[in-house]
Amino acid sequence: MKNKLSKRIWLNILLFSFMGSVAWNVENMYFNTFIYNSIYAGASQTAINGAISAPAAISNMVAISAVTAVVTTFIMGTLSDKLRNRRLFISLGYTAWGIVTALFGFISRDNVAAVFGLQDEIKILTFTVWTVIIMDAVMTFMGSTSNDSAFNAWVTDSTTEGTRPKVETAITVLGFIAMGLVMGIGSMVQAGSISYFAFFLGLGIFVTLCGVAGLFLLKDPEPKVLSNEPSSSYWSDLFFGFRPSVIKDNAAFYLCLMALCIFNISAQIFFPYIFVYFQYVVLPVNNMANFLTAANLIPVILAVVLAVAVMVVLMKFAAKNKALALVPAVICFVIGMVGVYLTKNLAWVIALAAPALVGYIVLMIQLSASIRDFTPVGKAGLFQGIRMIFLVMVPMVVGPKLGELACYKSGATYLDENGVSQIVPSPTMFLYAAIGGLLIFVPLFIMLKKGVFKKHEA
Repeated sequence: MKNKLSKRIWLNILLFSFMGSVAWNVENMYFNTFIYNSIYAGASQTAINGAISAPAAISNMVAISAVTAVVTTFIMGTLSDKLRNRRLFISLGYTAWGIVTALFGFISRDNVAAVFGLQDEIKILTFTVWTVIIMDAVMTFMGSTSNDSAFNAWVTDSTTEGTRPKVETAITVLGFIAMGLVMGIGSMVQAGSISYFAFFLGLGIFVTLCGVAGLFLLKDPEPKVLSNEPSSSYWSDLFFGFRPSVIKDNAAFYLCLMALCIFNISAQIFFPYIFVYFQYVVLPVNNMANFLTAANLIPVILAVVLAVAVMVVLMKFAAKNKALALVPAVICFVIGMVGVYLTKNLAWVIALAAPALVGYIVLMIQLSASIRDFTPVGKAGLFQGIRMIFLVMVPMVVGPKLGELACYKSGATYLDENGVSQIVPSPTMFLYAAIGGLLIFVPLFIMLKKGVFKKHEA
């Protein structure tokens, strides 16, 4: 039974992974476009010049959210381990998560001005931007409590080494399906067919309903035997993962985290700005009316078919030895990033993004599964905070700042319908991401030299 999970466990994994991905994708992708297309839209040049710039607002929002996520996961992950009731943390957390998401639909410059009694346009824009940033931190607290700390620990407790690759594959695939759903609806929001109010309200309601359902569907797994003696108190458990002896005894766990940290930094250089980049840089230079031609579609189709074939091969290699998949995955990611940097042609951007996506998927699945495998038994909640430092806080503080630097380096701007100028993202961010991707080889080669994966698989 080590390689089989019950239908109930699978149902909960699929449901909460999918809805969690929906909520995170709304935050990670469309709060950024919300800032550009709603908060700054219609503001005067005076207000924009006097307030924080849009790229700076995005990088600050992502950084504050990341710090909030890590602090929350440390506190709530350790608490969920102590109380041994992840079900309530997940269910109530998802419920509140959805409610906060829905509240974003009410944020506007007019509403903020009315609430705070403001009349100066610079102060109105500044207060509105910081309202979004603070509310984003509140939303992150709810999401990290329910998803990052409780649900991730629940998945680790509910799975085994034999089932985790399948579970991580399912979680990753669901993440992309959720991304596709959010992107599909979000594209209509960007086009003006759907309001941001309806967008946030609708998706928030679905996340809340998922949380309510968890009260009836979720069941905490039986406690496992701890691999270490239990700590004497909540406060000592809070810093358990920082102990030198713990780091030494779990070196493989920390090396995997380091590899995934570098990878996530690379991804976060461009990810917060990607949809703004497409909207204001790529699409304006492409004739969309003539996009559906053989010259455009053939490279896209060939690249996607080849990418799927490569991904299948790499996943099969990973079943025998993760090293056979991880090294080519890094190479695919770097090649894809360099390719996207070199062109603004929409067809080639999509085609060249395919290898980067292959690398992204394989790295996320295999390194995430390894992190779960190397997590000490019975200590999953205690290690979620450490995991969040490497996977969220450092990448989301460093990555967006590098992306912001790329925006300022290019000096590219666009004029809105009112003739107001704003800075837009630059393709240089993809080159920065490629350079960051190469650094993944440092911890990866250390693990390969130590035979970490072979020992673990043996």
